[in-house]
Amino acid sequence: MLLKINNLTEGSVMKRPSASIKSPYVADVLSDKNQFLTHSPSLGCCGLADVNATVLIEPISSPSKNKKIVNQEKKKCSHRIHFSVYKENQNEIIIGINPKFAETLVESALKQNLIQKLQNISSYKREVSIYINKFVDSRFDFTGVDCNGSPFIMEIKNVPLADYEDVTAKERKSMNFEGRQFSSKVAYFPDGYRKKTTEPVSPRALKHIQELTWIKTNDPRIRCILCFVIQRNDVDRFTPSVIDPIYREALKVAIDSGVEIIRMVVNWVRNGDSCEANFITDELPIVF
Repeated sequence: MLLKINNLTEGSVMKRPSASIKSPYVADVLSDKNQFLTHSPSLGCCGLADVNATVLIEPISSPSKNKKIVNQEKKKCSHRIHFSVYKENQNEIIIGINPKFAETLVESALKQNLIQKLQNISSYKREVSIYINKFVDSRFDFTGVDCNGSPFIMEIKNVPLADYEDVTAKERKSMNFEGRQFSSKVAYFPDGYRKKTTEPVSPRALKHIQELTWIKTNDPRIRCILCFVIQRNDVDRFTPSVIDPIYREALKVAIDSGVEIIRMVVNWVRNGDSCEANFITDELPIVF
């Protein structure tokens, strides 16, 4: 087990942005006839946390004072969305959609020596800023020293999305997936809203992979690692999404330059008002 989250309540997203706070990071969630003002850290997560989605929420012990989720009347979120309850025919899975969980899951896997490429590491730090004039200016999720004394830099990306084929939304509408095994989906990253299809989906994610590539190319002694954390168990492969050819090409260049790619799958199991994350694999096949 990598992580356990307690005190969860199931609810349905009624509106996002909330009727009272117009930030896209705030949703109105209905649970047991009670409506909660809820922080949605992954926005709508391509439908997994948007209107009519079934989600699992946790009370926030100290409501955030972040201006992004507080309106002029100083109303604050009482809960936070952590999971989406995904149902397909007779199947139901819990999908971890809170991106901050990905870092915690990786840290737990490191401590338990579950990641094959990073076992028995000497030391590590979380959220380390690295600045190299004109080339690198980012905060990376992990830096450390491996068991052989080699330094490493690792960036984590949360992957909550999957489908039977990685295609555009328009193409998917015309496809028939009847008869496909529920657990045969492809996990893909990135996806989300953008103003123009010629722009990258996530400029920040693109920046990270390009900087890791630059570091590895200019100092081969440093292990540069990109870890995709797939918080769902209905997948059998991973791909950089076809909707973002810029990121897709950047990942190819990174691999060719020696950047290591980890694809870690966890399975969230629901038990009463809690959810437990279990490690499945760190070598999910990658396809292009």
